[in-house]
Amino acid sequence: MTEGRRTLITLTTDFGMADGYVGVMKGVMLGLNPDVAIVDLSHDIPPQGIADAAYVLRRSHQFFPPGTIHVVVVDPGVGTARRAIALSAAEATFVAPDNGVLSYVLEDARAGGHETKAIHLLNRHYWLPQVSSVFHGRDIFAPVAAHLSLGVALDQLGPRIEDLVTLPPPHLERLPEKIVGQVMHIDHFGNVLTNIPAADLESLGDAPTIQVGLWQLVGISSAFAEGEYGKPIAYVDSSGHLALALVDGSAHERLGCQIGELVEVISARA
Repeated sequence: MTEGRRTLITLTTDFGMADGYVGVMKGVMLGLNPDVAIVDLSHDIPPQGIADAAYVLRRSHQFFPPGTIHVVVVDPGVGTARRAIALSAAEATFVAPDNGVLSYVLEDARAGGHETKAIHLLNRHYWLPQVSSVFHGRDIFAPVAAHLSLGVALDQLGPRIEDLVTLPPPHLERLPEKIVGQVMHIDHFGNVLTNIPAADLESLGDAPTIQVGLWQLVGISSAFAEGEYGKPIAYVDSSGHLALALVDGSAHERLGCQIGELVEVISARA
């Protein structure tokens, strides 16, 4: 067996924890590199939630050390002609299906001037010997990540590709007295997270009106405790974007909004 190296691998899937799929992937990786450290980023991505996984990865990956390998398995196209890929970007490597789940990582890397390299994972030497058509997380992505943690070069895994699948860009419109964004994610607490940057809110004054669906909220709170029990509030989340919460409850349930729904922030001057 190749001598192990202390490298970090994160796992993001829609598998949940009830069926052993995550554990099996970890077993494969540890069998190849018993010294690798594995961090569970999330296994509660909604089933087939490609955009959700892309968003969670965008909010999280920059907090890991350089050289981290991020494995993402949200893969409704498993067993079809969709490609398995590895992407080098911003001092990290990402291993995932080519279905748009790396869209925001790729976008941020390019915006930051980071060089990127994408590889089509075709070299079966770095897969498990037997490959199921329904569990590429175990048979392709996990062993590839383990081999990368052992120092295998990206170029050994397959040919370079340029035409990665990407998600449509989220709606974000900046007008003189209004900003229109969209709901990007619903977190575990039912908080509604948007793509509207906090920096853009400053131009709208101290008490803008936030409208989502039939609901309107006025002003932006700096802490959950500033709101009244059972009342919805707007706040800036830990990633620096506008979000909506229900004090001691679920804003998602109360407001009834869904991922992709438009959110308007209107200046008090308007």
